[in-house]
Amino acid sequence: MVQKAKILLVDDRPENLLALEAILSALDQTLVRASSGEEALKALLTDDFAVILLDVQMPGMDGFETAAHIKRRERTRDIPIIFLTAINHGPHHTFRGYAAGAVDYISKPFDPWVLRAKVSVFVDLYMKNVQLREQAALLRLQLDGRGSGEDGDKRAEPAGLLAELSARLAAVEEQAEALSKHLDESPDAAAVATAAHLERKLTGLRRALDALEPGNDGRSASLPSQN
Repeated sequence: MVQKAKILLVDDRPENLLALEAILSALDQTLVRASSGEEALKALLTDDFAVILLDVQMPGMDGFETAAHIKRRERTRDIPIIFLTAINHGPHHTFRGYAAGAVDYISKPFDPWVLRAKVSVFVDLYMKNVQLREQAALLRLQLDGRGSGEDGDKRAEPAGLLAELSARLAAVEEQAEALSKHLDESPDAAAVATAAHLERKLTGLRRALDALEPGNDGRSASLPSQN
């Protein structure tokens, strides 16, 4: 069963949250509501999210302040934030959104197709990173098994797992390449940078996996970091 990505929707107006859910329901992911900045920060304490849609104008803690708190936390600082606002005070207001850590800034009323497409990109990137972490975890187990092999049977046993890992990694590599091509002409610089970072991690994982093939001692294998 494929795990669904979580998308955090933050707005103090229930009708706006309902509209966002209607627009994004076609993505078939898990949509989580938050009616305030404080509620959003609480949700981020326990769950991992692919992207956050954050309203700027909220009573109490507004979107800018909420984003600042999100970016200060190590656990959440890399989650993409798309600001949504019903007002537009010109370039200065938009710049403040990007300065607060947003990857995009959309004024209401927005085009539902455009919003859904933008969110879809970050969901795809998140899912590729999840797959990559899973492959890295399996590879670490494989490395540990090789380092502590006590008999010939234990050394022969991982051959099938190596082949399976290689096939799974190839599938992720193919999907990441297709996503990168799709983003080549994208105006979302953050999405392009995230895709490039994902490709670098995939390259590192492929090198580590190749180092485990017969004929290599595996000691030169270097796993990609999780950051």
